[in-house]
Amino acid sequence: MTPSADSRAPVLSVRGLTVGFPAGRRVVQAVRGIDLDIFANEMVCVVGESGSGKSVAALAICGLLPPNAVLGGAIRLGGTDIAHADAATLRRIRGRDVGFIFQDPATTLNPVMMVGRQIAEAPVVHGQLAPAQAGARAVALLREVDIPDPEGRVRQYPHQFSGGMRQRAVIAMAMAGRPRLIIADEPTTALDVTVQAQVLAMLNRRRVETGAAVLLITHDLGVVAEVADRVMVTYAGRIVESGPVDAIFRNPRHPYTRALLRSMPRLDGDDARLDPIPGQPPTPAALPSGCAFRPRCAMSRARCAQDDPALRATGVDHHAACHFLEEIETLPAPAATVRAPDQGGAAPLLDVRDLRVHFALRSGPLRRRTGVVRAVDGVSLTLRAGETLGLVGESGCGKTTTGRAIMGLIRATGGEVRVDGQEITGFSRTRLRAVRRHMQYVFQDPYSSLNPVRTVAEIVAEPLRIHGLFDEMGGMARVAELFDRVGLSRSFMNRYPREFSGGQKQRIGIARALALQPRVLILDEPVAALDVSIQAQIVNLLQDLQQQLGLAYLFIAHDLAVVRHISDRVAVMYLGRVVEEAEKDTLYTRPAHPYTQSLLSAAPIADPALRARPGRIVLTGEIPNPASPPRGCTFHPRCFRASEICRTEAPRFAGGVACHHPGAA
Repeated sequence: MTPSADSRAPVLSVRGLTVGFPAGRRVVQAVRGIDLDIFANEMVCVVGESGSGKSVAALAICGLLPPNAVLGGAIRLGGTDIAHADAATLRRIRGRDVGFIFQDPATTLNPVMMVGRQIAEAPVVHGQLAPAQAGARAVALLREVDIPDPEGRVRQYPHQFSGGMRQRAVIAMAMAGRPRLIIADEPTTALDVTVQAQVLAMLNRRRVETGAAVLLITHDLGVVAEVADRVMVTYAGRIVESGPVDAIFRNPRHPYTRALLRSMPRLDGDDARLDPIPGQPPTPAALPSGCAFRPRCAMSRARCAQDDPALRATGVDHHAACHFLEEIETLPAPAATVRAPDQGGAAPLLDVRDLRVHFALRSGPLRRRTGVVRAVDGVSLTLRAGETLGLVGESGCGKTTTGRAIMGLIRATGGEVRVDGQEITGFSRTRLRAVRRHMQYVFQDPYSSLNPVRTVAEIVAEPLRIHGLFDEMGGMARVAELFDRVGLSRSFMNRYPREFSGGQKQRIGIARALALQPRVLILDEPVAALDVSIQAQIVNLLQDLQQQLGLAYLFIAHDLAVVRHISDRVAVMYLGRVVEEAEKDTLYTRPAHPYTQSLLSAAPIADPALRARPGRIVLTGEIPNPASPPRGCTFHPRCFRASEICRTEAPRFAGGVACHHPGAA
């Protein structure tokens, strides 16, 4: 429960916080007046799209703003005035009173310093720990955050840790001085669902054990529902709604909060069409007059253009900034998704049989072969016109390698790949080029796949020129049609990739993939890096294109809610193999493999009432090294159902599952 303001003093109190940055002759406001209290043993989550001021506010609270920032308002951490503190005071409170967990642990950890020394460094510097005690304290902290073999790991370097282990080490570092306040800025964004669940559970456990206050910044509403006591929703540098987590999810009172919740696919959801927020968030330098959300709001009126609404009470500890709070229930519900016709009887467009991709391990000056990594080890898949096959699993399971091997971007070691009946494994680059007219790839990071020195029109036209079809298919008129189809203005055609948002760049990548009128698209994490509202726009676009063009999708992702929403069938991979495949509804409601059950159990659901749902399975341990996989069933070291046969004999794939003991959890 959230303590009342008169029961005890808050650990952190923020009043009228503003942060601006000089831009020419004026100061652009990134944060425009935020009030916030956080109490001991409380988890407050801040949500909002990129550019809403979340991270800037967090940096201001820690005194980490750049020198040119213009800070206003009051920030008090206990008895310390952060806003007016000198550099020595700020150094003293960081690490001792405040622990900061950044989004990317790889940039937080020093790559040339042993992890144990980094973890104990702050308590030693602040005089909380004698240097002679540093090693034992680092071991204890690594053990507390569930790092295996902490005595050995303290002497290792960051590159020897997995992504999830690095994030847990950063949390141990933040907790080393037993701070009163922990600020976690997107700490689980880049993590698999299983590692995310472990990190959130461990962060929550440490909060309870130490009584620390936690400010968690995230864009994942499922994470918010999983751990928050209170929620603050930010937009264009302001708080537009705040309240207890149950009130925010059950009865959102601001159109933006409601729109965010409708934009999000749910693990326990139906086929209702996602309801994305139109347009893009405004930049701090070009805010609209009145309410900043007005250009994207379904309830916008003339008054919204004139007056910026203030926060006002809508319930107990529940506030929202909208002129028309009482009318929020009148917003229409989204329509049902139109699914492509069933193609069950048609011949597959894509037929993959026993696909294998093995990489040799070499060492020594003569680069002798010392082993092999079985990145893909006997994968079979089929895909028909108008159908979407979701491919899921933890990082390192071989999803992306499978997609790239099918496309011919990586040479397969063995197996067959048939596209529209034609076997293409082993084709030369010239012959593969002809096949790629019918099969295209959309990459996870649209910026790295777009040439920064060419206009987006030239980028979209490139496949037409490579295949000698530019004039035959209509030239720039064809490019303009593609821009129309993916929802981009033709006026953007002469711009460069750097001038576009992440969602717009992904649309450009999709337009390029559609240029040759392919029949199959391989989509590799196409919405992983996008805000939830922009993600919804791209998911809807993909479903519309599939309906209009009869496209087949191989949809590679780790977000189980997105996969459920867009897929017809789902295949689950673990350590290079498919361990379960089924129709979407069957797999999500009656998973048979323990690994599938573990993945679904770890995935957060955007409903606070389900955070303690019974029967949740905690998947422990790290995914094994593919260079030395376990004997028998490769999942048995992490499996709650493993028996002696699992340790000695690999299960056959039969009835849609590869398990000696399939069945309900």
